[in-house]
This record gives sequence, C-alpha cells and structure tokens, in this order.
Amino acid sequence: MADAPGLQPGHSRRNFIKGVIAAGATVSASAYLFRTTIMGQNDGMAGAVERLITLDVNGQQRRVDVLKNETLAMTLRYKLGLTGTKLGCDRAECGACTVLVDDVPRYACSVLTHSVRGKKIQSIEGLAAPDGTLHPVQQAVVEGQGFQCAFCMPGFVMATVGFLKTNPAPTRAQLAHGISGNLCRCADYNKILDCMMVAADKSRGA
Repeated sequence: MADAPGLQPGHSRRNFIKGVIAAGATVSASAYLFRTTIMGQNDGMAGAVERLITLDVNGQQRRVDVLKNETLAMTLRYKLGLTGTKLGCDRAECGACTVLVDDVPRYACSVLTHSVRGKKIQSIEGLAAPDGTLHPVQQAVVEGQGFQCAFCMPGFVMATVGFLKTNPAPTRAQLAHGISGNLCRCADYNKILDCMMVAADKSRGA
C-alpha cells in the first residue's frame, strides 16, 4: 500500500490507524481504572461513615454499628438487646415484629435500619411509663389474659397502640380491621379483641 499523503515516509495509513486505536484503548483503560479506583475509595469511606449511626429508640439516642442491608428488627434485637420485638416469619406477613416509627405501625423485619435515621422508633419496651406503670393496652392484656403463648403479643400491642392513635374510639369491626396485619398462631382472636376493646376504653380515660 502506498504511503498516505501527509504521512512521514515509512508510516502507512494502516499503521497510523492501528496506532490511533491502540492509543485510544490505552487512554480508555487508564480512565476506567482511575474511575473504579476512586469509586472504590469513595464507597469505602461512605460505608465507614454510614455504619455508625444514631437512632432515636424509646426516647433515647442510641449509637449503633449497622450494616447497609440490616433490618430494624435485627438491630433492635441483636444490637440493642430489645428482644420484645419478635421475629416470626421475617417476611412482613405475621406482624410479630411490629414497632412504631413516628407513631405508625411498621414491620421491623422489612424496614432497613438506615431508612429510619432521624425518626422516632418505639418498641414494646418503650410503652410503659418511667415509673413502671403499664400502658393501657398492656394493662388490658395482663388483666384479660388475652394470649396463650404470647409470642405474637408485642406485635399486637404495638399495632393496637398505633391504631388507637388514629382512631381512639373504634368499633370492634374497625379494630379488627386495624390490627388484621397481625397473626396469632394460637388463633385466640376473640379474646385478643376483647382485651383491645377494653384497652381502647382505658386509653380514652387515661
């Protein structure tokens, strides 16, 4: 092949194109390596900062080391020792892990801990008054013996407390619907509802 016009003797068009392609590939690879290195460094720094967070739990500021994919249920139970929050299905179906987040009932097993930073979290341990006086819902459950094994009890109590904040004078049907996201393996629903209706009366009189 004849030398291309404007090229120095001994440099063909083909060699020139090969050189341009090789140089472009080198620059691109260098840029990629630089970019991924910087991203890796940034990810490492972000992870180190984000893992140690402060949570507002039961009116206290709790400093805790949290993984990015850690659920609130895991944090409460295994990092903060608040084992009243039960793990049943771990699939957001049974309600045993119900807690209040800004007064709204939430399944703690399906809430990432990092997502509730800056929000008020209340577990069953935070319902009683500082002097030990039980919340009206707790007291009604104790007096009415509304549960058999009581594994699901903390979730039902928290769901009821949250519901009564929005509807303090519910009918039995309304209350049943309001806490229908909680399951009792012992199937003691009538007795549970009896207790919760008493709790609604106690809450209004408190």
